[in-house]
This record gives sequence, C-alpha cells and structure tokens, in this order.
Amino acid sequence: MENYEYNPAENPAPEQEAPVKKASPFADSPYEFQMPAYDAPKKVKKPKTGRGKTFLCAFAVLALVAGSCLSTAAVLNARWENRVEGLTQSFQNKLDALEDSIDQSAAANIPDITVSEKLGLTPAQVYARNVRSVVMVYAKTSMGTSTGSGFFLTQDGYVVTNHHVIEGGTSISIKTDDGTEYSATLVGSNSSNDVALLKVEGDNFPAVQLGSSDALVVGDQVVAIGNPLGELTATQTVGYVSAKERDVNTSGFAINMIQTDAAINSGNSGGPLFNMNGEVVGITTAKYSGNSGSGATIEGIGFAIPIDDVKDMLEDLTNYGYIRSAYLGISVSDMDPQAATYYNMPMGAYVQEVVPGNCAHAAGMQAKDIIIAVGEHEVTGVNSLSKALRQFQAGDVTTITVYRGGQILELDITLDEKPADLPETVPVTPQTPETQIPEGNDFEDWYEFFRDYFGNGGK
Repeated sequence: MENYEYNPAENPAPEQEAPVKKASPFADSPYEFQMPAYDAPKKVKKPKTGRGKTFLCAFAVLALVAGSCLSTAAVLNARWENRVEGLTQSFQNKLDALEDSIDQSAAANIPDITVSEKLGLTPAQVYARNVRSVVMVYAKTSMGTSTGSGFFLTQDGYVVTNHHVIEGGTSISIKTDDGTEYSATLVGSNSSNDVALLKVEGDNFPAVQLGSSDALVVGDQVVAIGNPLGELTATQTVGYVSAKERDVNTSGFAINMIQTDAAINSGNSGGPLFNMNGEVVGITTAKYSGNSGSGATIEGIGFAIPIDDVKDMLEDLTNYGYIRSAYLGISVSDMDPQAATYYNMPMGAYVQEVVPGNCAHAAGMQAKDIIIAVGEHEVTGVNSLSKALRQFQAGDVTTITVYRGGQILELDITLDEKPADLPETVPVTPQTPETQIPEGNDFEDWYEFFRDYFGNGGK
C-alpha cells in the first residue's frame, strides 16, 4: 500500500451544510409563555459559634496569668534572695562573734608558749654532727674507777661533766670517739649544782653548740649521747621532754632538772642532751628506776640539768675555778608543817643562825626569821632557798622577804660571794627511793614518796 499524503489544494474538503434549526411547535401559539426568572440561591452565612473568641480570651487570660505569675515569681525571688542574703549575713556575724569569743577565751586561758626554732634535723643527723664531741670520762678513786660521759665545751679542750663522776678522783682521763685517750685536769666543780669542768691539752677539738633549755616545751624531741654502763661507747637514745622544772635531790642537794624519757643509764652521767637543732640543752645526770612493793617496774624517768642554769657557772669555773655563788651567811632548816599549821605560820626556810659580818646580818636578818621569798622567787624551804639563790650572783642587790612575829618584812640586801673553801649550803637529808618505795597502790603513800623525792618545791 502506497503512502498517501493529503493535499488540501488538490483535494478540497467538501463543504458542510449548516444545520437546519427546527421550528418550535409552539411558534404559532396564541399564548405567550414566559419562563419565570431564575434567581440563583443566596448563600446563607452560618452563625458564628464563638470558638475563636473563646480561644483568644483563653490565650489572653493565660498570658495575663503567666505574666502575673512571672511578676509574682520575680518579686518572691527577689524577696527570697534578700532573705537568704540577710540570713547568711546574720549567720556569718554570729560565726565571727563566736570565733572572737573563742579567741578571747583561748587568750585568757591558754598560756602563750614560745616554741624553739627547729631546723628539722633527724636523730641520725644530730648524732652524725655531734658524736665526735662526746667523750668518756674516767676517774680513779680509792674505791676503784668511776666512769661517766662528758662533752667538749670549747675547741681548746674544756670538757663538761658531772661533779659526782669525778668526785674523789686522784686522776682523771677522757677517751674520744676515735679511741684517743687524754689526761685531764680538774679546773673546778660544784657539788650543789653537780657540775664539773675539766681541761685537756690540745686544740681544734670538736666543740658542741649550746642551745636554750628555756626554749624547750614539754613534748619536744631530744637526743642523748653517752656511754651507758661505761662500756657501750657513743650510744644514742631518743625521747621527749616529759616535764620541766623538776626539783630532784642528788647527793643531798635539790637541783632543777629537765625530765625526759630518753634512756639514761649509769655511765650517761655528764653527757649532753641535744635538741633537734643539734644544740646542747642539758647535762644528763640521773635516772629513776626501781620496783614497787607490788612488783611494778618504774622506767623511762631520766633527768638532765638545764644548760641555761649552768652557763654562768661554767664561765665562773673557767675564769675562777669555782662558782661565785650568792651567799647569805646564815644556817637554815625546813619548817615543820604541823607546827606551821598549828601556829598559823607560813612555810619557808627557818633561820637558825645569822653569822655576824655577812650580808644577812647587815640587812637586819635575825634568828627565828622565816624566809619566804628572795626577790620574786618564792621560798618554801631549804631546797627552794638554794634554788632561788642560784638565780643571783655575788654583788646582786635584791630583797629578802621574811616572816617575823606575825609581820611580813622586806629587807634590802646586797648578796655576798661564797668563799671558795666554804662547804656548800646545808644539804637536805636525801630520801633513798630504792628503800622507800611504797607498797601497794595507796595514793597518799605515793604522793608523799614523790613529793619527798622531787622536793617540796617540785612542780
């Protein structure tokens, strides 16, 4: 079949006849018929239900309430913050007032304690620094050989030890840490203070440094180096200051002591007691031990003479060979407590005799006076009188307070110097702890025992 393309020019399309409109059957009708006009139905608006207004009103109410709540919350928050700030400030004020009250109470009731400066040396460092300064002391007596300890006070050979170590010695020698022995001469000693000064020939000896015993407080750590038992050379023991100002009777004299729990044994006497700065603060002197009647062992009670108490004495021994002690020129005894109570008299040192020509006589002191103070130092007996006089030197001017015939008198006095060949102050009869330890646990018995051993003036 051939393809055929239609060409309108060659083959025009047949014309189409217009459609014939049919006549209306009612065209010739005598009646006129009009179609009623058609009105399009009007749209009827539905009445509004009010939901939009309700929503708007609700929203407005909520906004109003929210705004009111926020405003109220802001006001309440501001008030709360002010209230909290006020309470905090009030609490802080009360806390500050309480702290001030505590500080004032502490200041009123707690003593001001001055603690010595500490370099923080360990016991090993104290030992390494000072062991070469500690020596063993030998004194040959008619009874045998007495041994003790000592230490180099100066580089030119002055050695400190206890009087009781060299007492009665016909020859004295020392041995240093390296085993070298030196012959020593006695420069001077004092039995009532239990201190002695020796001298060996030589120089460049390793001298100690002196510290302050007054700066010690109870609880301070201390180190003792010595020769316990006369055999265990260069032994170190470590402890603490247990108490201060203990009046201990040694060789019949009451001496002010530092109490320590550092182990001190026979052979340690005369050795140094160091603080943790590596400085000498005491001379180890005595220990107390024994067994009570119940079998309890008493240990850990050792004593050392405070170095501050003997510095001036050592200077006197170096310069004069004896201690230039203050001297009254009287003989005294302790008061009988029962008699003092019965006759309503104070406890003190009862004057038995006043030697003419001495300072007490010049000041107007009389026999039967009761000495109750020397300067600012209270006197309750012979022990405390000796202790008080050790606070002065010959030539010092002070006052002596005495009780006489119901009156208290103050006597101005210039203290004399005790003659070097005069015996020491009349000693107190010593109490021997080993034979008088109480049996049992009666408090009064033990109280009397320790009071007698440490002296009436003990604290």
